[in-house]
Amino acid sequence: MEKLVFNMYDYHVWANQTIFNHLKQLPQDVYTMEMQSVFPSVSKVMSHIYMVDHCWYDILSGKSMNEALASANQLIEQAEAKSIEELDALFSDLSERYKAFFSRQDNMDQTIELDNPYAGFRKTSYAEIVLQVVNHGTYHRGNISAMLRQIGHASVMTEFALFWYAKQDE
Repeated sequence: MEKLVFNMYDYHVWANQTIFNHLKQLPQDVYTMEMQSVFPSVSKVMSHIYMVDHCWYDILSGKSMNEALASANQLIEQAEAKSIEELDALFSDLSERYKAFFSRQDNMDQTIELDNPYAGFRKTSYAEIVLQVVNHGTYHRGNISAMLRQIGHASVMTEFALFWYAKQDE
C-alpha cells in the first residue's frame, strides 16, 4: 500500500510540474488572465492547489485541522501574489517536505482524528490524506484544462497512465 501511495504522490508532483511547464510556454498573460469560470484565473487555481497541499501537509505534521486551515488561509494571498516561477518553486519546496515526511514514516496506515469544521470528526490514515491531496490536485488540474480551452489555448495531458510511461522513460 505504501508504495502505491508514494507513487500516487510522485504522480501529483509530476502532473503539477507538467502543468507549470505548459503554462510557462503560453503567453505570459494567460496565467493571470481574469475569466468567468470555476476560478477567476489559472493563477488562482494553482494557488488554491498549493494552499490545500500545504494545509494537508500541516495536518500530517501534527497540526489540528483548524490550525492548518488558519495557516493556509494566511498563505493564500501570498501564493496568489507569486509569479508562475515563484509558485513553481514553492510547490517544489513543499514536495520535498512531503517526501521528507514520508521517509520518516514506517506506517502510512497510521490514523489520526480530524476535526473538520465543515464535516465533523473522522479517523483517517496518512495514506488516505495523501490520496486526498492527489485527488484534489487532479480535480483542479482538470479545471485548468477547461479554462485554457475556454480562452483558446490547448492544455496538456496529466493523466496517471501518461505518468506511467513518463516514469518508465526516466
